[in-house]
Amino acid sequence: MRMVDIINKKKRGTSLSPDEISYVIKSYTNGTIPDYQMSSLLMAIYFAGMDDDETAKLTDSIANSGEKLDLTRVGGMKIDKHSSGGVGDKLSLIIVPLCAGVGIPVAKISGRSLGHTGGTIDKLESIKGFKTELSEEEFLDNLAKYKMAITSQTGNLAPADKKIYALRDVTGTVDSIPLIASSIMSKKIASGCDGIVLDVKVGTGAFMKTLDGALALAKTMVGVGKRLGKTTVALVTDMSQPLGNEVGNANEVKEAIEVLKGSGPEDVMTIAISIASYMAVISGLFEKPDEAYGYLTEFIKSGAALEKFAELIRVQGGDTRIICDTSLLPKATNHIEIKATRTGFVNSIDAEDIGLAAMLLGAGRKTVKDSIDYAAGITVNRKVGDGVEKGDNLCILHTNLERWDQAQKLAFRAYTIGDEKPDAVKYIHKVVV
Repeated sequence: MRMVDIINKKKRGTSLSPDEISYVIKSYTNGTIPDYQMSSLLMAIYFAGMDDDETAKLTDSIANSGEKLDLTRVGGMKIDKHSSGGVGDKLSLIIVPLCAGVGIPVAKISGRSLGHTGGTIDKLESIKGFKTELSEEEFLDNLAKYKMAITSQTGNLAPADKKIYALRDVTGTVDSIPLIASSIMSKKIASGCDGIVLDVKVGTGAFMKTLDGALALAKTMVGVGKRLGKTTVALVTDMSQPLGNEVGNANEVKEAIEVLKGSGPEDVMTIAISIASYMAVISGLFEKPDEAYGYLTEFIKSGAALEKFAELIRVQGGDTRIICDTSLLPKATNHIEIKATRTGFVNSIDAEDIGLAAMLLGAGRKTVKDSIDYAAGITVNRKVGDGVEKGDNLCILHTNLERWDQAQKLAFRAYTIGDEKPDAVKYIHKVVV
């Protein structure tokens, strides 16, 4: 089998065989195939695409390129939740204890922030002492005993994905649906879960900017999951503005606690419970999402989900006092108000600009090697549809830096204020099953 023949075949738009795909992934992972040939194939895939069978085989080959977690010793249907990334996305902090609290084992392997999008691991590390790097034994023990475990991504799972993504990043082949789907789903398959609920975000703060694109990605990933024997559901959720009112790390933990107390922002509450509802259905706990939604809402109101979050913090070494006293979380020294320059209604908030502003304040990373400030972030005081008077506070920037002019410009630019009140934002655009 020759790589050049495989490249030419895909260049002509012909489907690759399972053996050809398996050969490519194995050979590239072990270094037999050079970067220049893999780059050529990635570009051919970018233009010619892949059918569902090809994408599923690509996903499976990447998932099997390294170690795979064996969760069989943990009873019950193990469910994983994945977000395609956004601004103010603290949903995992809510969903993991919520589902675990009602008996659904949630095995969560999470990432860190990069660019304008946040990362669950950074948010949890803003809690003093919280351990985010668990050994496989610790991860499995916590999952078996407490029905939940969260750890940072490991290079031993799907190593081919890390190598391929680095190449996609410098060859202009990131935005290919088969390549995106195989990258995301391979890590989910390798993590050993039985079912997957995907949160595919769409809008200015998301990777997928259009609803058509987000739906195409959602359908592809659900199809891949089913072909590989994993019950998979995708919710296409809104990221046309930041999710909730807090963007950053410590301040997002604070907001997650408010949601678990039953008093957080409506958009966060609605999307979190909706995702958890489908996780409950996949697990077999409920037959219908509506039934699960009502039960989980009451579970939050009872305070039991908050108690489960406290347990997660305790088990992974964190300071549980933050549950009752969020002032113990890191705090910034400088707070800069962004004010409205006219009266009207907030017509839009560019979530990407808000995310980039938060990054510049210290809440995120330009490169994977950058350090972050857990106290930095942005409080969004006015959301789309809100009426404002000239001089009203739109948002507040939080930072320990001495200069914030660039972030200030981005945050100001993010807001568009008009004379007419816009239509209400739809939190969940579509569910793909």
